[in-house]
Amino acid sequence: MPQNAKRVLDVGCSVGTLGEAIAKRNQAEVVGIELDSEMAKLAQVKLDRVIVGNVENLNLDSFLTPYYFDCIIFGDILEHLIDPWSTLAEFINYLQNDGVIIISIPNIKHISTIINLFRGYWPYRERGIHDKTHLRFFTYRNIMELVEQAGLSVTKIERKYRIIEHPHRLNKLANLLALPIIKDFFTFQYLIATIRKQ
Repeated sequence: MPQNAKRVLDVGCSVGTLGEAIAKRNQAEVVGIELDSEMAKLAQVKLDRVIVGNVENLNLDSFLTPYYFDCIIFGDILEHLIDPWSTLAEFINYLQNDGVIIISIPNIKHISTIINLFRGYWPYRERGIHDKTHLRFFTYRNIMELVEQAGLSVTKIERKYRIIEHPHRLNKLANLLALPIIKDFFTFQYLIATIRKQ
């Protein structure tokens, strides 16, 4: 998250916890978009403005100013969309020329997926990599294609490692197992900073 970001758009802002922290740290204006109206009500108390609706159906021009935001965040939202490729590309229109788009996205290549498929089972869960509301699934390569097709370039990638998908004491050892040849299998989540392709 850029320290100097002053106009931030949080796509899929939930109850506004992340946006509130950004607003305080950066003294920034934070606008959120949230599908769930009850969550949006809670977020409205914390953020400067919250747009309620499905990002894939909203007429964004009626809510947002082109080239306005210096940072746009997609925090674990793209995997819930029907067409994350077009959606990500569309939001670039509201990013300043030197702005940053930050993406957080789960890694379907995690070892928990491999083990469950070997057992002949797809683990539909309430949250995490196998959240039953996910419509799209991404590996590192898929994420790079998503970013490239949207007209973005990656400036930084961080991996969040876990051995077991849910919080567990064994996950403290995940960084030790993240050797170059197998690190994709222990990557639970990717955090990616991107800019407009030059």
